Amino acid sequence: MFLDDIAAFEKLNPNITVKGDDANPCDDPAKFTAQVAAGTEDNVFYTYFTDAQNVISAGQAANIQSYVSQIANYSSILPGLQAVYKNNGSGDLYGIPVNNYDEGLVYNKTLFQKAGITSPPATWDDVEADAKKISALGPGYIGYVDLSAQNTGGWHFAAEVFSRGGQMVTGTGNSAKAAFDDSNGLAVLQMLHQMRFVDNDMGTKQGLAWSDPQQLMSTGKLGIYMGAPDTVTNLHSTYNTPYDNIAMAPLPGASSPTATLLGGNGYMFNKKDTPAQIQAGIKFLNYEFLTPGKGQFDYTRTAQQGQPVGLPEPDLFTAGSAADQQAATDESSSANLPVANFSAYTQALGSMKLEIEPPQAQAIYAQGDKMMYAVLTNPNANLQQLLDTFQNAANEILQNQ
Repeated sequence: MFLDDIAAFEKLNPNITVKGDDANPCDDPAKFTAQVAAGTEDNVFYTYFTDAQNVISAGQAANIQSYVSQIANYSSILPGLQAVYKNNGSGDLYGIPVNNYDEGLVYNKTLFQKAGITSPPATWDDVEADAKKISALGPGYIGYVDLSAQNTGGWHFAAEVFSRGGQMVTGTGNSAKAAFDDSNGLAVLQMLHQMRFVDNDMGTKQGLAWSDPQQLMSTGKLGIYMGAPDTVTNLHSTYNTPYDNIAMAPLPGASSPTATLLGGNGYMFNKKDTPAQIQAGIKFLNYEFLTPGKGQFDYTRTAQQGQPVGLPEPDLFTAGSAADQQAATDESSSANLPVANFSAYTQALGSMKLEIEPPQAQAIYAQGDKMMYAVLTNPNANLQQLLDTFQNAANEILQNQ
């Protein structure tokens, strides 16, 4: 579909040529950092939200503030997403968000029914209770799993801290400091350690990364994991798990769902780009990512090609805006998934605080992996000591950014 869109775009804009550059694996932070340092990015280059401020600080992206009026539906894009690509000091724009996700819980409906669970968990205490019921179904059943490898352990820890009302980092620039070594951070570790070694409902295999919970759930014996809607797509396409059996709930809180981690990606422009290249790049991003009925929002075509329609992602536009209403109407009319399975998740997001990932996120998450792995593998782990060590490592990263 992407190549078809390029052909259609070039037909509409014969003076613009879109030349793709396969940067796979594009999600290798070390490789990306090296490319930015060398100034070898493409004219328009992909970035995770976690990369944006690093690229701006490195001075390798073009300031596109004067082109804002050319960005389709820019005023409708969620302000929190716009902020990801703004210079923290000047407020000028350096990139365009095109996709986003919010962490939630993915759960197995069949196991919930077998365990007598009638509603998804709204609190972390509920998660503990539900995980016990699922693991009690018999040998091999796992109530809940969490991650601790490939930077995903620190990433999940951040989401869990946010969900309890905490913060990962306070301040900006040279004044930024780690802020998770408190009762919220400790509560996250205490719950996981309790579930792993006292409740014994997290299984014995640890060191899990992004796709591992999906593989475990495909066996029909995992009840709950933290994840975003894209994991549901992978669960189905890679492991043939029926969509009917998968549901999502908002990320729980201490007393109710109140906050979750927001992530995503967008595009930035090489600082060496000419004005004509920047304008051409914006035109293509408008076509492919920001216009209802086109590109990623062409739900009619997506459904016709047998691809899933109805997942609550991306969620780019402010609720009630014209762009949001048009995209929602188009998606609803072409939906081929059991959208009711995601209703609890989507309805809650409107009132939840969506927390952007911390600065130097990938480097901090890598240190968080060590803490999470120790919590999930060492029955005698000193949780406060692990938290202290992680905070010291995070502060060192922030001081050297």
